[in-house]
Amino acid sequence: MNDATMESKPLRKRAVARILVIDPDHRLLLFRFAFSRGALAGRSNWALPGGGIEPGETPEQAAIRELREETGIVVADVGASIGERSYKMRLPDGEVIAGHETCFVVRAAAGSEINRDGWTKLETEIIAEHRWWSVAELKATTETVYPVNLMAMLEQVGVTPQD
Repeated sequence: MNDATMESKPLRKRAVARILVIDPDHRLLLFRFAFSRGALAGRSNWALPGGGIEPGETPEQAAIRELREETGIVVADVGASIGERSYKMRLPDGEVIAGHETCFVVRAAAGSEINRDGWTKLETEIIAEHRWWSVAELKATTETVYPVNLMAMLEQVGVTPQD
């Protein structure tokens, strides 16, 4: 089935909570997703922690859960959303979905270690590494980083290059 055929059908909707995890040095946590098989084989990109909102969950509850599952960082509150965006996205199995993400900001303690104990089998397979990025590094990279409006989001929450 080609892309035109896939996109002419109504797309399944997937609501997602994403978290900008920022450390005391104003660095942002990103995960590198590297796909070795399926529809995305050979592709990689960097993206924020987060994931699907489960039935009955609010975006805030999903952000708290996803943060704990994907990083081991436990918080009681993620505050108000800093923004939302809608997009089309191809999943590793080839399905194209209509995504809608709600983003939150969490300030991490210095030296926060990432704990992979809560990762799903798929996350273990496709998340190749994590890294704390400075704004300058994000501006200079030629790698694919999502969301596409990440720099504007960082500016919105007061994260700027350090002098």
